[in-house]
Amino acid sequence: MNKAKTISDWIGRAVYGLISLSLGIISLTMMGVALWDIWLSLHEKTLLIAALLNAIGLIVIGMAVFDVSKFLLEEEVFSSSATKSPEKQRQALLKFLVIIAIAISLESLVFVFDAGSKDITTLIYPTFLLIAAILLVVGLGVYQKLTRDEVT
Repeated sequence: MNKAKTISDWIGRAVYGLISLSLGIISLTMMGVALWDIWLSLHEKTLLIAALLNAIGLIVIGMAVFDVSKFLLEEEVFSSSATKSPEKQRQALLKFLVIIAIAISLESLVFVFDAGSKDITTLIYPTFLLIAAILLVVGLGVYQKLTRDEVT
C-alpha cells in the first residue's frame, strides 16, 4: 500500500508540475502579446489608449495566471501534502483566494475605465465584477475570523 501511495504521489506531482509549467508559459505569452500590441500601436499610429487598456487587461490576467502557476508549483509539487498542518493548508487557501481577489479587482478596474471611455451603459458588468471582488474579500475576512485558533 505504501508503494502505491508513493507512485500516486509522484504521478500527482508530475501532473501538477506539467499544469504549472503550462500555465506559466501561457501567462508569459499573454504578457508578451500585450507588449507586442503596444509596440504595434506605437509604430502603426493606431489607437494607443485602446492598446494600453487591452494590454493592462492581458497583463493582469497573465499575472494572475502566473501566480496560480507559482502557487501550484509551491503547494502541490515542492511541498509534501502529508506534512501539511491544518494551519498551513488554511494559509495556502487564503493565499490562493487573495491572488484571485486581486486579479478580479484589477480586471474590474480595467473594465470600468474601458467601459467609461466607450459606452456608459456597459458599466454594469464591471460593477458586478467589482462587487464580486468585494464580496470575496469580505468572505475571506469572515473565513479568517471563523477559522482562527482561539489562544487564551
